[in-house]
Amino acid sequence: MLRGAGVLLHITSLPGGCFVGDLGPEAYKFADSLAYAEQTYWQTLPINHTVPEYENSPYSAVSSYAGDPVLISLELMKRDGLIDSVPQCPPAERADYIKAWEVKRKALEKALKRAGRLSDYRHFKDVTPWLDDYAYYMAMRERFGPWPVWPKEEPPPASLELYKFAQFVFWTQWERFKEYVNSLGIFLIGDLPFYPSLDSVDVWRNKKYFKVGEDGRPLYVAGVPPDYFSATGQLWGNPVYNWEALERDGFKWWVNRLKHAVTVFDYVRLDHFRGYVAYWEVPGGETTAVRGRWAPSPGRRLFEAAAAAVDLGRLIAEDLGYITPEVEALREELGLPGMRVLQFAWDGNPANPHKPHNHVKNAVVYTGTHDNNTAVGWYKEEATARARREFKKYSNCAGEVHWCFIKLAHMSVANVAIVPVQDLLGLGSEARMNRPGTVGGNWKWRLGAQPEPRVWKRLRDVTRTYGR
Repeated sequence: MLRGAGVLLHITSLPGGCFVGDLGPEAYKFADSLAYAEQTYWQTLPINHTVPEYENSPYSAVSSYAGDPVLISLELMKRDGLIDSVPQCPPAERADYIKAWEVKRKALEKALKRAGRLSDYRHFKDVTPWLDDYAYYMAMRERFGPWPVWPKEEPPPASLELYKFAQFVFWTQWERFKEYVNSLGIFLIGDLPFYPSLDSVDVWRNKKYFKVGEDGRPLYVAGVPPDYFSATGQLWGNPVYNWEALERDGFKWWVNRLKHAVTVFDYVRLDHFRGYVAYWEVPGGETTAVRGRWAPSPGRRLFEAAAAAVDLGRLIAEDLGYITPEVEALREELGLPGMRVLQFAWDGNPANPHKPHNHVKNAVVYTGTHDNNTAVGWYKEEATARARREFKKYSNCAGEVHWCFIKLAHMSVANVAIVPVQDLLGLGSEARMNRPGTVGGNWKWRLGAQPEPRVWKRLRDVTRTYGR
């Protein structure tokens, strides 16, 4: 990756839109600001179809391929002549995914009556291989709930068509958005979850590739052991892979998933990279991840199979948590950049790999990620007195904590420095995006307004100072 800097902001956290940030004018305005600040990267979270049952977590989507229809911009639908007017939506300080989908569904239903016979829409349906399964899954799920309990009935044709049309509108808007961002010299960094959700078209359509029983219940579920984020580990609930079945089929399912990801984004962060070497599996029915065990993954053979179809140079390894020499060896063998997180640096250990003097070029350094507190929130609420002293002494920080973090990231030898927009603005823990291992209140944070020009100018100055 080119030496450069960027900002982490999920689309849902943009201001404006209808109850949630979307791909409309505010997304383009944010891209313009990134260009003004001479940023090279815009990183987002996964953009796949999320559902309220899982807090609309981007890491618990119902499809690895379908975009999230709540990200559709009604303003752009109006510009394209698909609807006549945009409903008035009151300002939403927190994302309200249910209301957003209610409003956008009505707009899509109206637009479908007008544009259902468009040649572009017909072509989209003809060339999108995953679309029929996705629409069937969503229409059945909407009527009967998650797939293990479906009766032998067919979904309403109108629902099938609506979900197909929503994907047409979403991907039309996304492709225009990506083209515009790229025209500014900015690369989009996306995110690929390691596992799909049990409640997903991926598992329903490919049950043989997962450890699920005849009744659709997972025999083993995914998670991670106790770590920095949670004393009882994280119990994700996703069914783990049947790697033997995947390998017998030449990893085709996985290769197609990777191909799609690098088509949608310029670079893709591989979430839970250590899972490509070994994964934590917990017997179904457990309430925490403590009683899990490590099981091996054929990651090396998977990437060998993918190399013919996927440019591995566009992948980033999320190598946080319990990382073994085998995980590091695979990342280095593949040449993938790893991650460094400055909040993890202040433990009194000079050899800590997250400390800037231990950084390497082939890495992406973050002040924090979507799973961290903000820099200010960490400093005020989580850091020990010793960690605060160490941070202040190391950074020679005499001013605003968040800008000290930003400068440390930018002066790093790591090729890429990414700053969450919350740290750019010096926000506290109220602006945290996710608290791992917790339920309720996650994935809802939004910007009240675009950052002011003075903030972007200051970021530009730092970016220039450190040759990014």
